[in-house]
Amino acid sequence: MRLTPAFAALAIASAMTAPALAETTYVSADRFIDPADGKVIRNAAFMITDGKITARGTKSTLKAPKSGNIVEFGSGSTMMPGFIDMHVHLTGDPTDGPYYSLSLSDERKVLKGAKNARLTLLAGFTTVRNVGADSYGDVALRDSINAGEVPGPRMYVSGPPVGIVGGHCSDNNLLPSEYALSGEGVATGPWEFREKVRENIKYGVDLIKTCSTGGVFSKGTALGAAQGTLEELTAAAEEAHARGLKIASHAHGTIGIRNAILAGIDTIEHASILDDETIQLAKDRGVWLSMDIYNTEYTLSEGEKNGVLEESLNKERAISKIQRDSFTRAVDAGVKMVFGSDSGVYPHGLNGNQFSRMVTFGMTPMQALQAATVNAADALGKAGVVGCVDVGCSADFVAVKGDPLEDISILSDVDFVMKEGVVYKVGGKAQGDAL
Repeated sequence: MRLTPAFAALAIASAMTAPALAETTYVSADRFIDPADGKVIRNAAFMITDGKITARGTKSTLKAPKSGNIVEFGSGSTMMPGFIDMHVHLTGDPTDGPYYSLSLSDERKVLKGAKNARLTLLAGFTTVRNVGADSYGDVALRDSINAGEVPGPRMYVSGPPVGIVGGHCSDNNLLPSEYALSGEGVATGPWEFREKVRENIKYGVDLIKTCSTGGVFSKGTALGAAQGTLEELTAAAEEAHARGLKIASHAHGTIGIRNAILAGIDTIEHASILDDETIQLAKDRGVWLSMDIYNTEYTLSEGEKNGVLEESLNKERAISKIQRDSFTRAVDAGVKMVFGSDSGVYPHGLNGNQFSRMVTFGMTPMQALQAATVNAADALGKAGVVGCVDVGCSADFVAVKGDPLEDISILSDVDFVMKEGVVYKVGGKAQGDAL
């Protein structure tokens, strides 16, 4: 890879301030993967101004400027659009055990989020969807990144999840009744579900998160048990859609997955226990599945040391193979899929490890890349903005040494990261003192 000396110096300074550069940058690559077309393009070239792609062609049709900012990738490297992770929890850390996490203030969690946002961006994930955070910590983190105060990926955030009393993701079951600990998003009945959706929108979220089954990391909930009635889930979906927002539902068990699909939920998170009928229903309704099939390895190897409850470890042991089998079946059936890692359950910055598991369990390397770019952008409602490389798209690029279509595992450690025309990583090293 070659950077002009002026641009190399500029990259160090600009990485400290997130707003895009006002200058024009020329980027070219001998090998470029375009997930939208599912093709490898030779000698691809792009012109970037104010953080957006302003021209696209090849090195023969779009000439490099005689002076200015130039980034060139030779034959040993591959360039791609920046990645999108549709399921992260940036304000959470896996080493914070469930009871220790109760000691952390909301402010402390957001500061952890700033650290995790940096790690995620340097891993090549220039856009994320944060699905669940206490006290609108993800809203604050998103706004700080957008203001150029801290480095991080572009964030679309849900705020506190909406769900039932004692349920996964909206309530906290760790302490006995005398503490009267209750989650911010707890609701009972369709009208309360609507109220909580409205409240989240009031405080600046980009999407809504709910839960239609129990979860691995929530005490006293069962993975196969449905949570929230069809009427409650439908009310939440209707309210979100009426305000122009997408809605996601955590769902492991088949009944809860089916309820979420019937309610009009846009994306199903985890989707662990799928049968043929539910797979067909998801396909017929055009629902996206976001299935985290890497993190189980970290949970089962490091969870006990991190203080994860034995109940949670047992649930993870029971569900991991079932979820991976469901992933394979969903891919074979042609269900729409996006990349969702559930980072926060495992260390942030390791998001790219999931690519190889997606290929191991049924996807082609190109399908895995599409799940993390064009598919994710479509599911976000941001097609033509992120995950793309046409004129008008955000100038988000990653590059690696080698060919990920031959060895997808190299995406676990990218060499170059650009977000909105700003270089954050070159030659595997972060740019700027702030990083």
